[in-house]
Amino acid sequence: MSLKQQVKDAMKDAMRAKEKERLSAIRLIMAEVKRIEVDERIEIEDERMLVILDKMVKQRRDSISQYESAGRQELADIEIAEINVIQDFLPTALTEAEIAELIQLAIAETGAESMRDMGKVMSIIKPKIQGRADAGAVSGLIKKALS
Repeated sequence: MSLKQQVKDAMKDAMRAKEKERLSAIRLIMAEVKRIEVDERIEIEDERMLVILDKMVKQRRDSISQYESAGRQELADIEIAEINVIQDFLPTALTEAEIAELIQLAIAETGAESMRDMGKVMSIIKPKIQGRADAGAVSGLIKKALS
């Protein structure tokens, strides 16, 4: 079953269970998917769904930090709840050991020796970590490994 279909099924389940907060977050996901499908005239595949969900989580994390710095914890709590719902559709997160292993394999595969080769390493790792790890954190680990 495609990821898009899983989201649709979860939306129906949330409607039946009368889970307002969960339903609201799932509708946000579906609205973003529909917007992209209409704008680009395409049918969203699982790889693109992961990119969309990953972007939505990142946006919410940014909002949380802004709300908390402004003293608006009630709004931050809403964003946290939305992240939890979105993460239900993402694959399980990679552990630090798995990320380190991916980095070492990519460095070996590309023959990277310095920071100039970071783009090559990142291009190999990015598809493997999509939706499973924060690209910014992985980028920092790659920098550390190459220096």
